[in-house]
Amino acid sequence: MKGWRGVIEQYRAFLPVTAKTPVVTLFEGNTPLVPAPRLAEATDARLSVYLKCEGFNPTGSFKDRGMTMAVSKALESGSRAVICASTGNTSASAAAFAARAQIRAFVMVPRGAIALGKLSQAAIHGARVLTVEGNFDQALAIVRQIAETHPVTLVNSVNPFRLEGQKTAAFEIVDQLGRAPDYHLIPVGNAGNITAYWRGYREYHRAGLARELPRMVGFQAAGAAPIYENRVIEEPRTIATAIKIGNPANWGPALEAVKDSRGWVDIVTDEEILGAYRMLAREEGIFMEPASAATVAGLIKSVKAGRFEPGSTLVLTLTGHGLKDPDTALESASRPTTVPARLDAVLAQLGL
Repeated sequence: MKGWRGVIEQYRAFLPVTAKTPVVTLFEGNTPLVPAPRLAEATDARLSVYLKCEGFNPTGSFKDRGMTMAVSKALESGSRAVICASTGNTSASAAAFAARAQIRAFVMVPRGAIALGKLSQAAIHGARVLTVEGNFDQALAIVRQIAETHPVTLVNSVNPFRLEGQKTAAFEIVDQLGRAPDYHLIPVGNAGNITAYWRGYREYHRAGLARELPRMVGFQAAGAAPIYENRVIEEPRTIATAIKIGNPANWGPALEAVKDSRGWVDIVTDEEILGAYRMLAREEGIFMEPASAATVAGLIKSVKAGRFEPGSTLVLTLTGHGLKDPDTALESASRPTTVPARLDAVLAQLGL
């Protein structure tokens, strides 16, 4: 079949797969890199701003890049089941790829901390979903113990193959842009993505496919900012459920990525996130989940602080689609107005 074949086939030379690896794919990757001129105008018109829209992956988030690798390698090792803890997107992706591979999926999610759109995905794909009376970090500790003692493969980002798949987004950006950006802005929750992107940029650079390396800039929600505050957050709080994590599994590697790239980690408030969430939808026509808007909020904050040189090229990763969390969208926008089925009533409401 011609055309895009998924990230494993596209970037096989950079991935730990062999001819014997059974590739499990939903043709993930190849997501658009969208210019954001109004976002640039609203912040600093001297910047070139691009949005890497990972919400257009098959299950609606960047997690599919890592999951194609994790599930393919699990199948190669003879595993017949996968398990994960999740704030939502990982569970949706793991369930879909397990269904594709015809193996079982077990998912543990924190009670009250997962958006309905994501929970419905895990359920419809046939995963066994358990709601834990605790937070994400407690759920992750449990599934790690289970994977160590039972015949199931852990597919959280502590699985090394997850990050191998996720680094392909950096390859795509260089391929699409023709170069690496000067700055790469990204939300930080469990911190696997910022780690993976930096790995991808360095590998392309070593291969002579990228002359430059970007500075990696991560943004955490103010109520869930363990890396920024340099301490474990026992009870993380934020509207952005995808980054509501108090003890990131990839804390160390993420700090290395920031340090090596001469980047930084900052925080944005829920108010700033929701403002950026609406701005992204209304100014650029792009609907992404609140965690994605952390990068837009971070852009606005960083521009005000004068952190980017005029003429810089910035790429913002938008991690998941807005339909993952429809409740937040409805709460953040004006509600529909009910009118009688009469032309004059409709015109009066529309102000026409």
